[in-house]
Amino acid sequence: MPVSPKQLEEQARIAEALGEIGFVLPGSLTERRFSCTHGGCHCHKDPPVLHGPYLQWSRKVAGKTVSRTLSPDQVADYRPWFDNERRLRALVHQLEVLSLSIVEVDPRTPQRR
Repeated sequence: MPVSPKQLEEQARIAEALGEIGFVLPGSLTERRFSCTHGGCHCHKDPPVLHGPYLQWSRKVAGKTVSRTLSPDQVADYRPWFDNERRLRALVHQLEVLSLSIVEVDPRTPQRR
């Protein structure tokens, strides 16, 4: 297999970084503010003062978006997990790019005629 020492070193660096990732949570956090259905509420005044902020975590489950409201304490605890998810995706992408670069130059690949 035509893998250079530099490529092996890069793979080892990525593997080490992957091993340092802790818990991960997929999806995104969004801060939302809403108006309610009560006509006399402050959220319907001019200027409106909306209810919130509510911190929502949204993710896909079986092809459907699922949302959950999180407390500020939960967001503080789980924010590193969301950061870990982004880091995980970036590292997997780096590993894919490295692997593809090896396959693309492999001289054993049959040539099309």
